Amino acid sequence: MKILVLSDSHGDAQTACLAVEKEQPHMIFFLGDGWRDSDLIIERFPDTPLFRVPGNCDYFQSQKNAPEQLVALEGFRILLCHGHTYGVKQGLWEAEETAKREHLDAFLFGHTHSPLFRRHGKTLYLNPGSIGMSIPPTYGVLNAERGKPLNGRIYRLK
Repeated sequence: MKILVLSDSHGDAQTACLAVEKEQPHMIFFLGDGWRDSDLIIERFPDTPLFRVPGNCDYFQSQKNAPEQLVALEGFRILLCHGHTYGVKQGLWEAEETAKREHLDAFLFGHTHSPLFRRHGKTLYLNPGSIGMSIPPTYGVLNAERGKPLNGRIYRLK
């Protein structure tokens, strides 16, 4: 299963939609700071399931929606969050503690606008960077197949 991971569109739904068109994913994870943009993605690609969490700039949505979501998919435990509640700009210590405690296969976050893809222990840490504020815009792709290791990478949208 191919999963597109987006974050931090900050009003640039057009670029986020370009990434969806390019990748043709089975599913989309949106990690915040562009809730309205994710609404437009849902409208434009209604047959592609989209899971999302609010970011620190999605003020009204963060009042109504949980700051994180645990997704069980193809035998993997994947945590979606924006990252601000874990202090990711200061480091991944809290993320790593949560990953251990919750037996996570992946910890996905945004907030920093800096792409990151690394494995620590059994957990994959992925920050897709910013699809709307980086030059070039960046996004992540995860490949989740039962019985195989969870893998993926970061891409630049040209």
